[in-house]
Amino acid sequence: MNEVRAKGARTHQGTSVVFGVLDAAHVLESRLEGALGKVGLSMAKVGVLDTLTKAPEPLTLGELAEKISCVRSNVTQLVDRLEAEGLVRRISDPNDRRVRRAALTPTGRAACAEGMRILVLEEQVVMSALGQEDAPALLKVLRRLTP
Repeated sequence: MNEVRAKGARTHQGTSVVFGVLDAAHVLESRLEGALGKVGLSMAKVGVLDTLTKAPEPLTLGELAEKISCVRSNVTQLVDRLEAEGLVRRISDPNDRRVRRAALTPTGRAACAEGMRILVLEEQVVMSALGQEDAPALLKVLRRLTP
């Protein structure tokens, strides 16, 4: 029933724009997830790895959750998977033995670099499809939509 209403709602000018943006976002997300999946990564994994790469020191799971705007339980599960894959390891906090921090392994650093390389390639494909004039215009509009 919701799908029927959603399709009917697309006939309204403003709503069709919203659905167009959402449809494009879903297509792009699927494309990125597919490209990253070929090397065993996902957008969520790359997000964690990239955040840890940029951090000056290993992060607590709470700090990591805050930086990637995610609830702590999801971060815990994600770090569990990354740790099982050898990309992250948990280490003790030197100031509080009760606290565990997430640290990148060398394999995790390499995986992050590969993930970022894939994302850059995918972005180039998208940008070339948009063209010289459309890309800046689209960015300008998207910035207005996202505070």
